[in-house]
Amino acid sequence: MPVLVTQLARFGAVGLVGLVVDIALFNVLRLTVLDPAIIAEGPIIAKTISTSVAIVVNWVGSRYWTFRLEKRRPAGREVIEFALVSIGGLLIAVACLAISRYVFGFTSLLADNIASNVIGLALGSVFRFALYRSWVFDARRMRPTEAPHDPAGLAPTVDVEGVAGIDDEPVRHP
Repeated sequence: MPVLVTQLARFGAVGLVGLVVDIALFNVLRLTVLDPAIIAEGPIIAKTISTSVAIVVNWVGSRYWTFRLEKRRPAGREVIEFALVSIGGLLIAVACLAISRYVFGFTSLLADNIASNVIGLALGSVFRFALYRSWVFDARRMRPTEAPHDPAGLAPTVDVEGVAGIDDEPVRHP
């Protein structure tokens, strides 16, 4: 349980940095080049861009700090998995913003922020943490050859010959 609490605290800290990046960039874009008075879909585009930048910040923080003990696969594979989960979180935030704007008709800057950066963020964070922990950074998914060490008292099982019985060929374990 202490590992979970530590991971949750670190996830929150990394998420806070990502949140600042996301909110700041969203509002800068929303109030300038992607103002809905200039581009009707500006807030949706701004949210997509700001969250994408925050995803990069969050991956670095998650890989090298929150889940640093669990990183077992090549960074390329891990970043693809991280991006897929993060895109799910992005879609949740954008869906909340779109529902607020196009279903409920809330189009103010405050409404856009509440929909995407409060409701969307909360729902997306639960989704991301669960999948980062259980899929992207899960140590149980590592390949045996990537094991950092063998458990105490157990013999290694990679490329070890087994004991052959009478008239048996040598047994090799993968």
